[in-house]
Amino acid sequence: MRLTLTLLLAALPSTAFPAQADPWPTRPVRIVAPFPAGSTVDATLRLMQPHVADRLGQPIVIDNRSGASGAIGVEVALNANADGYTLLLGTATTHAVAKVLNPKLSYDPQRDFLPVTLVGSLPYAFSVHPGVPAKSVAELVALARARPNEIRYTSVGNASLAHLAGELFSSLADVKLTHVPYKSSALSVIDVIAGRVELQIGSIVPALPHIRSGRLRVLATTGAVRIPALSDTPTMKELGFKDYEVALWMGLFVPAGTPKAIVERANGEFVAVLKKPEVHDGLVNQGVTPQPTTPAGLAAHITAEIAKWTRVVRTSGIKTD
Repeated sequence: MRLTLTLLLAALPSTAFPAQADPWPTRPVRIVAPFPAGSTVDATLRLMQPHVADRLGQPIVIDNRSGASGAIGVEVALNANADGYTLLLGTATTHAVAKVLNPKLSYDPQRDFLPVTLVGSLPYAFSVHPGVPAKSVAELVALARARPNEIRYTSVGNASLAHLAGELFSSLADVKLTHVPYKSSALSVIDVIAGRVELQIGSIVPALPHIRSGRLRVLATTGAVRIPALSDTPTMKELGFKDYEVALWMGLFVPAGTPKAIVERANGEFVAVLKKPEVHDGLVNQGVTPQPTTPAGLAAHITAEIAKWTRVVRTSGIKTD
């Protein structure tokens, strides 16, 4: 009887017992940061890095690929295998504003990537060198009107969210500023501190230590409400710019074609990390509001952001070329 059963089992086709796929991940996972070390994207990833590695049981490698307002890093992630071993921390610039402002964009943020989760968002800060004779936004507007095109402001590149934020301010305040693009806010803040550029419109993370030390003077933030990290600083809305609300959001993506099971596992692990008190509080202290979502939640957010900035550009007539 035992011999007969053994022979019957041997005769069954191999497809009756399908092999189990290797669990993800079985080797290090790379996350592409499309902005340089010291940027908000980089700082956010490095805060999360050890916690994600602990949950996945594999090293997390942060790959900084900056340039072209984030497009270079996006291309690196886009050309990677769709196997879950390369993720991208995209932003409002790379996955919304670029589509609105750049008709020659080499990728489609909605077609070429699958969303994993929204990570968080933070407003920009209007910060000036202490030598600039403007201690408020109203004084900055008066100075800019008296000196057309002489007040220079920084951004993280042409057709970036910060660039659009500067042009939107110029439109609403009826002033003329000169745009000076950089690869990241972390790099531009150096020149603002040195007095080579008057105004930084950039993410709070690299500017915050210098604001606290007095090497930069912060005039306003651009979110809907004040943030704990700069609780004494008014928002642009409070200062009378009722239609001015700009927030840099960050989200995790994988190349299109990545298996659904991997996307779902990645979502669960990253959401769990974002909810850890030490990660949540660390981000808040940097000015970032954690906002974990489902993949569908991030997809809906991108659709809404593209629609919003399309309306803003059409209404204001902003051009960033």
